Amino acid sequence: MSPAIVWFRHDLRLRDNPALKAALERGGPVVPVCVLDDVGERPWAGGAASKWWLHGSLEALDTSLRERGSRLVVRRGDSLVELMALISETGARAVYWNHRCEPSVVARDGRIQGELARAGIEAKNSNGAYLFEPNRIANREGRPFRMFTPFWRHCLELPIDRPVKSDARHIPAPRRWPASLDADQRGLLPRISWDGGLKETWVPGEKGAGRRLKRFVTNALEAYDRRRDLPAEDGSSQLSASLHFGELGPRQVWAAVAAVGRDMGVCPASEGARVFLSELGWREFAQHLLFHFPFTPQAPLRSEFAGFDWAKDPGDAQFTAWTLGLTGYPIVDAGMRQLWRLGWMHNRVRMIVASFLVKHLRLPWQKGAAWFWDTLVDAGLANNTLGWQWSAGCGADAAPYFRIFAPVVQGERFDPEGAYVRRWVPELNRVPATFIHHPWDAPPNVLASAGVRLGEDYPRPVVDHAAARVAALAAFKKLRMEANHP
Repeated sequence: MSPAIVWFRHDLRLRDNPALKAALERGGPVVPVCVLDDVGERPWAGGAASKWWLHGSLEALDTSLRERGSRLVVRRGDSLVELMALISETGARAVYWNHRCEPSVVARDGRIQGELARAGIEAKNSNGAYLFEPNRIANREGRPFRMFTPFWRHCLELPIDRPVKSDARHIPAPRRWPASLDADQRGLLPRISWDGGLKETWVPGEKGAGRRLKRFVTNALEAYDRRRDLPAEDGSSQLSASLHFGELGPRQVWAAVAAVGRDMGVCPASEGARVFLSELGWREFAQHLLFHFPFTPQAPLRSEFAGFDWAKDPGDAQFTAWTLGLTGYPIVDAGMRQLWRLGWMHNRVRMIVASFLVKHLRLPWQKGAAWFWDTLVDAGLANNTLGWQWSAGCGADAAPYFRIFAPVVQGERFDPEGAYVRRWVPELNRVPATFIHHPWDAPPNVLASAGVRLGEDYPRPVVDHAAARVAALAAFKKLRMEANHP
């Protein structure tokens, strides 16, 4: 039988992979392929941190395939051109892949499916990335949901498919393997070595993802609802990058949560499990919104926000202070430094730093989204877009305009002893917990004992919280008045 191509994208796993399952069930040789197509995914080709993760995940996938008598063929270029070349080189008569919902990818995949069909090639795409396919979820009026709670309530009434069986012990190989880029030729790793923290922290690939999932459901799931907002504790799943690159599928995560609940005598509907699964639902909601509102990565879902009165930032001075973790607000700076070092930031702190950028500095959410896109290993377009529009108050289920996170209050509530700040802002390590989140209020003798000179060892706040809040509320009030009286 002629070979089948399995086109790997954000589904870099062998288990629960519908595209791979379809190829194996067809019979005959299987050619696993990944095409690095930055042009075809513009303007949202992966950022630097994502490319680092992708490199490791592709290496891990290739290792797993070789253990089964196969290998991963990696090409760079236009996806259609490379797929057609591989069809010619291998004699393949079928191409299988799994959905993605990014606008440029949806458009590209549609063109590719049409061209393959015209060439007489079987072309099939499946759902391997979502619990529910975005185009099949609608409210009673047949329209997309724009609020999370009714969306998730609706989803929970639907059946959730079990993971598919696709991890064969042996994957039939073609008679001759087509040419492939080796690891050094792919251009995914940084030329300047800034990735030390990533190397120390993460193990990309399906096996590493499986270990993180097992560790989470065994050690942290039951207390997830109580610990997930505490950045100094190991209370979150840290599965976001694995889900983004498809080293784990959401159905696998759902099944693992249910299974560990039964094994440990914990009800799968316990509060920890329920809250965690709702976070998985939030990911589904993000994909749903991106699919139905493809303009949102660059423009607000709520169109009236297009005219919001953003502040001027001469020379990008305040934005630069934010990116470097030098705003003078310790919880914000700790988050931004964690991001730079690990390519990841605790979710509670993501909300704090995002709110600070758009409501304290009043800088456009698109600038923050672009920075996250380049520095996060889990930079998924849907989640990134939803999170930033939520913080800016301009998207679906958005935070109310008057909800402005006070960095000091947030720090004291979620990092009361300052352990998170001390780790990532070591110059404040000796500041007492009483003042760790607002060192500018500490008496001079306390700062001297801690070895801190404000403005030298650690910056003074780039903006006054009270003044920034007043300015933000005024800008939102102006927007509402203009919307009501165009």
